[in-house]
Amino acid sequence: MAAIVIDHIGMRFGGTVALDDISLTVADGELVALLGPSGCGKTTLLRIIAGLQTETSGRVLIGERDMSGIPPRRRGLAMVFQNYAVFPHMRVRDNIAFGLRMTGAAAARIERQVARAAGLLHIEPLLDRYPAQLSGGQRQRVAVARALAVEPAVMLMDEPLSNLDALLRLEMRADLKTVLREAGTTTLYVTHDQTEAMGLADRIAVMAQGRIDQVASPSDIYRYPATRFVAGFLGTPPMNFLALPVMDGAVALGNVRLAAPAGATPVVLGVRPEDLVASTELEGFAFTTQVTEPLGAHTLLTGQAEGGLLRVIVPPDLRPAAGSVLFLRPHLDRLSWFDPASGAALEHTA
Repeated sequence: MAAIVIDHIGMRFGGTVALDDISLTVADGELVALLGPSGCGKTTLLRIIAGLQTETSGRVLIGERDMSGIPPRRRGLAMVFQNYAVFPHMRVRDNIAFGLRMTGAAAARIERQVARAAGLLHIEPLLDRYPAQLSGGQRQRVAVARALAVEPAVMLMDEPLSNLDALLRLEMRADLKTVLREAGTTTLYVTHDQTEAMGLADRIAVMAQGRIDQVASPSDIYRYPATRFVAGFLGTPPMNFLALPVMDGAVALGNVRLAAPAGATPVVLGVRPEDLVASTELEGFAFTTQVTEPLGAHTLLTGQAEGGLLRVIVPPDLRPAAGSVLFLRPHLDRLSWFDPASGAALEHTA
């Protein structure tokens, strides 16, 4: 296998900056997710690595080899797209074998690799079917098997599960993680789905407006977001943000007093919905319920508190009526602080 080194890549379309000095290393055998909203530059970066677009500046190295000017077919990689891209006139076994045949592989190797890839994706019973006889999830498995069959040094995946329904995405995500771990393939995985990124990736690179805001493990990026954008993009529902004044080095939330980051005034306090404890006792700060949503394992409340709109996750049996007032206490070791102007994280309190 091989590592991917993205070295100060820039991309411009006329006067528009699509990628702004992107640097990222994906270690040999690692799976890194590029996560961000539509239009942030994820797919453009993937296409540059694949050789389908030419960067304005910087370079890409695969296995320490500079890919500048190297055509896609000679980069030692495979790519899986969101639209399956299987050949409708070919049986499944021929779809999987296609890349190997294009490289002139021997018949014995083709047979061996097709069997191995089909086994990894659990599609052996489908080998003699045509794509029209398959479900969407089965067609996507065929596309992944075809990519793995050529034993690529690098796998590039562009929203491969986005066309599947929610339950099938969950099943396919678990299988895909197992398959890629067993294959040991270095993988760069593009998605806008934060649940998908957190479930699959060894590390996540969060992109915004052509830049990478943060690269970290799923747990660290969730617990210690580097910017307000990252904090708000990860989490369902996302982190709450309360704009609060600082008085004498502290902020007050009802009868809870919190030490503020040094020199910050005002400040934005970030707290995740699951990190607030609700009660009817006069302890903490007041929260006026506007909407109650029973969601099975928990109840989601939306309402108003000092500093702005707030979402809170509470036990499933707590279902206050609209207009009800609860009192909330934050877990003090799970707070985030952000600069209101730049959005940069200021400090994480313990």
